[in-house]
Amino acid sequence: QVQLVESGGGLVQAGDSLRLSCAASGRTFSITNMGWFRQAPGKEREFVAAISWSGANTDYPDSVKGRFTISRDNAKNTVYLQMKSLKPEDTAVYYCARNRPTILTRRPGDYDYWGQGTQVTVSS
Repeated sequence: QVQLVESGGGLVQAGDSLRLSCAASGRTFSITNMGWFRQAPGKEREFVAAISWSGANTDYPDSVKGRFTISRDNAKNTVYLQMKSLKPEDTAVYYCARNRPTILTRRPGDYDYWGQGTQVTVSS
């Protein structure tokens, strides 16, 4: 059974940076695609970033492209989300998730394991 645990969230001001971490269990981490999603109260879950099993391919929506960077360290079973130039609209609970080693996807339903989430709050 795969377990994912996010950390690194907090309260920051607009323009600040923050790095989120997602620690994963299991020896098969290195062959799974990983993604980050976020969800604000009363809103749908939103795709943030995805990364292939090797780290060679990444995907971002326009809302975060150029500001957020997803990366992974397979030796540590950890995926990261480096967030820069944070905006108040980035405020949400951020979740990491795993899908199968296929093409990258933005659909939450394609991810089979999810972490508990970490809160990111950006004040103006």
